[in-house]
Amino acid sequence: MQRPLFDALVLGAGMAGASAAAHLAPRRRVALLEAEERPGLHSTGRSAALWEPNWGNPDSRALTRASHGFLTAPPPGFSEVPLTAPRRALHLAPPDQVAELEAAIAKTPDFQAISPEDARKIVPALRPGYAAAAALERVVLDIDVASLHQGFLRMAKAAGAVVLPSQRAARIERRGGLWHVQTETGENFAAPILVNAAGAWGDVVTAMAGLPRLGLQPKRRSALIVDPAPWPVAAWPLVGDIGASWYARPEAATRLMLSPADETDCDPGDAQPDELDIAIAVDRLIQAMDIAIRRVEHRWAGLRSFLPDRSMAIGPGGAPGFFQMIGQGGYGIQTAPAQGRLLAALIDETDPGELAAVIPLVDPRRFLTVPA
Repeated sequence: MQRPLFDALVLGAGMAGASAAAHLAPRRRVALLEAEERPGLHSTGRSAALWEPNWGNPDSRALTRASHGFLTAPPPGFSEVPLTAPRRALHLAPPDQVAELEAAIAKTPDFQAISPEDARKIVPALRPGYAAAAALERVVLDIDVASLHQGFLRMAKAAGAVVLPSQRAARIERRGGLWHVQTETGENFAAPILVNAAGAWGDVVTAMAGLPRLGLQPKRRSALIVDPAPWPVAAWPLVGDIGASWYARPEAATRLMLSPADETDCDPGDAQPDELDIAIAVDRLIQAMDIAIRRVEHRWAGLRSFLPDRSMAIGPGGAPGFFQMIGQGGYGIQTAPAQGRLLAALIDETDPGELAAVIPLVDPRRFLTVPA
């Protein structure tokens, strides 16, 4: 079956693809092709995101800050509920991490050094002696990931985009000035522009298109939900060690979401939590906090995909009409509004405004340059 000609095909309807489609659809006929039976099944649907502007490479930080206005004041009708809510972050330093925390405080104005005693006033469950130093980060927001994702899909559809689930690409080729995508269902799509927003499958799509892989590596991260009773946790900040070996944050007012902050190399697929990682997370939490973990109520894993330099790839991908939007790592949710806006500006060849400074940092062609 041959589908009508589109102006742009976006592969992947997770947060990146949904944002891309939402920003492209007002000026182009867009088809958003999702491999799974519903959008956002993998990384997007398993993310517990925060807006944290002080983490990641310079591209992630710039795109995070450029997304703030959209996240805190989205367009009318984008979402029926607020996309963000205030949340702080408490960074702890056991004795062997004090120098790392001091360095972070020195280069991050948003980090306020506080005493371990003051840290315990904020999170009373902290064990005395665990932290030799602490810092409070106030400019942090919870993000309603599901509402943000659905908002972008709604925005794309309202502008005429077609969202097609269960359309996993089986063959990609360029001929006659068009990108042709045949899916596993036997349907065929064609457009002069192809956007690779396939998340952990980004390099699979790149290779399928006949282009050199960029070195994208999916990494598994595990998470779990525990009952911290009798501690009331709703007002707690996100809390973890500055060395990023664990973190916890309130979940549904009376629970804690906990992660060992693992990054385990794996193949793209349906990530499942590793029992050792779950046990490590529990052990690190009870070392830091006076919480008795009687059982794990829920556990899951998601994929965070990184390029070799841990910066993103957004822009022309080395062939006419082929654009990359991959390698978001752990920053894809908080940067999604600015990512979509930047990609659309690059495709439409319009002024990206303040995002122009980000372009050299995320240009996918940096991996295609052959050293002299």
